[in-house]
Amino acid sequence: MAKEKQEQEPKLNIDGKEYKISDLSDGAKGQLQGLQAAETEMKRLNIQLALIQTARNAYMHALQDELPASK
Repeated sequence: MAKEKQEQEPKLNIDGKEYKISDLSDGAKGQLQGLQAAETEMKRLNIQLALIQTARNAYMHALQDELPASK
């Protein structure tokens, strides 16, 4: 059973090296939390950007529909 727990223990892989989260220093754990927060924020902002681009495209199409027809 102890072996099963070791296999399930969270690990961090950086540059091809694996690190057990439990073995990290408090400073490293803090940096990891910052990294995770930054990645979460980047994902949120990418979703927001996609929504804004969709709205921009809709406004562009609506504008084009409002423009007078060219001769």
